[in-house]
Amino acid sequence: MKTYISMLRGINVSGKNILKMSDLKQMCQSLGYKNVSTYIQSGNIIFQTDECSLNILETTISKEILKIFFMNVPVIVIEKSMLKPILEQNPFLKKRNKDAEKLYICFLSNLPDNQLLKKIEPTSYLPDEYIIAEKMIYIFCQNGYGNTKLNNNFFENKLKLNATTRNLKTLTELIKICDTF
Repeated sequence: MKTYISMLRGINVSGKNILKMSDLKQMCQSLGYKNVSTYIQSGNIIFQTDECSLNILETTISKEILKIFFMNVPVIVIEKSMLKPILEQNPFLKKRNKDAEKLYICFLSNLPDNQLLKKIEPTSYLPDEYIIAEKMIYIFCQNGYGNTKLNNNFFENKLKLNATTRNLKTLTELIKICDTF
């Protein structure tokens, strides 16, 4: 049985798409997932299952949320084993020694199309910076995530993919929760 982290996009933000974590936990348990736990109100679910296809897990959770809560919510799932290396390989911490409180990781639903990537000019958004690494984007926001153009909507519009972003503190806590399994 593997451990997974499911990250929902756009719930419990500014009073919209309100979804209680206890209801989400119960829904995941009804899907047969084991050791289900949630972390903060932004839609982070830790669970275990024998299912090993990330796409199937994402689709299953998203469809169940639509069926039960009538919300069309993008879902991105990653394996526990992927999360620690993602944090350890953060180029803003590793090579540039940036302030960890200004670092975020944006998770993408798929690999971005190279033609779409070429249309984005990274230097146009300074002092904020980003580095794309496969299905994720490392982001440094000099003045905080709430004041950057490099948010979920920006990357979704430019790359034509679903995206959800978490700060380093949240991702570190998710690793701690996963390590209890």
